[in-house]
Amino acid sequence: MDFTPTEEQTAARDLAARIFGDLSTHERLAAAGTGSDAELWKELCAAGLVAAVADIGLLGLVLLLEEQGRTTAQVPFAVSCVYGLLAVTAHGSGEQRERLLPGIGDGTVVVSGAVSGPGAVRESASGRLSGVLPVVPWLRDATHVLVADDRRRLWLVRTAEAVCEPVELTAPWSAGRLTLDGTPGERLGAPTGRADVSDGAPAGRADVSEGASAGRADGSEAAGGADAAETAGHADPPVSAYDDVLATARIAFAGLQAGVCAGSLARAVEHTNAREQFGRPLAAKQGVQLRAADAYMDTEAIRVTAYEAAWRRDEGLPYASHALTAAWWASEAGQRVVHAGQHLHGGTGADLEHPVHRHFLWGRQLDAYLGCGSEVLQELGELIVSGEVET
Repeated sequence: MDFTPTEEQTAARDLAARIFGDLSTHERLAAAGTGSDAELWKELCAAGLVAAVADIGLLGLVLLLEEQGRTTAQVPFAVSCVYGLLAVTAHGSGEQRERLLPGIGDGTVVVSGAVSGPGAVRESASGRLSGVLPVVPWLRDATHVLVADDRRRLWLVRTAEAVCEPVELTAPWSAGRLTLDGTPGERLGAPTGRADVSDGAPAGRADVSEGASAGRADGSEAAGGADAAETAGHADPPVSAYDDVLATARIAFAGLQAGVCAGSLARAVEHTNAREQFGRPLAAKQGVQLRAADAYMDTEAIRVTAYEAAWRRDEGLPYASHALTAAWWASEAGQRVVHAGQHLHGGTGADLEHPVHRHFLWGRQLDAYLGCGSEVLQELGELIVSGEVET
């Protein structure tokens, strides 16, 4: 494993750190409330950071999301990159990539997703979708939503053709309820006018279980067997599009959680060094040091497991159990860190207007997003029992 960022990844991370640091201030965050910061989103897209994810990979995205998490910036950066840019790049047809990726890159197309619970959405005989998705992150900003049907197939739905209702959450994420009632959908990976090509395999390799000819989802020729899997960036046997998108989302949001925790801890360190009790800084007390040290170790565990899982996916290595491991650390350790960060602020941590409270809210929401610790641990156990754990 080599987690040393490339020159392109380093440059993108440094640029993201500067933009988030300059624009995601406490005053702007307070003004945004549960909404997004349109000016910040415009600046990120204009700087080419969303489009750059196609070149710097999932590990590069994790580095960028760490910087977002440090400042709890209110933009749909993670969802549009994971459910939009990376999903369409890996599993979209050639026509879909050509049509959608430029808009996702410049921010005019924003994609959110609700793929963690297949079965809520069903396809009718006429090819339309029905179902209710109670919480979709950043729905107010999304032009499209990536959903999974009961057959674990992925569909892009235009929000303009569905019923979108706001949902008030305790955490500062712009979320909404999406209702599909005979809503038209676009199968991810299916060529225009065709819905018979399975998206149950990565781009570059079609699933032949439904009678489709082996080859690229966009109709062009591609090598079969191991060569096709390598072309798609995945090891053989192929990973289904649904499993890949869910695992990628878990890795990316683990990276975001690492940033949230790092930001919370940094605020706690600053506070305990400045706050004095009986003539000595709080940071001089052993109990405070031990609590901060535990939080630091937990943060590093989230970061390194997210890095490893992202690196393995970028390198075309099996990564399913690593994604679950990163998600478990992000959930279990993440909630410990943000609790510690708030606790180390003492009475100040109870102030709902204090910046550290935002880290607490983000950390708790990320704790449960895409499966809480016990849920992903169960999935990991089932993976081990089935003998499908990769090496």
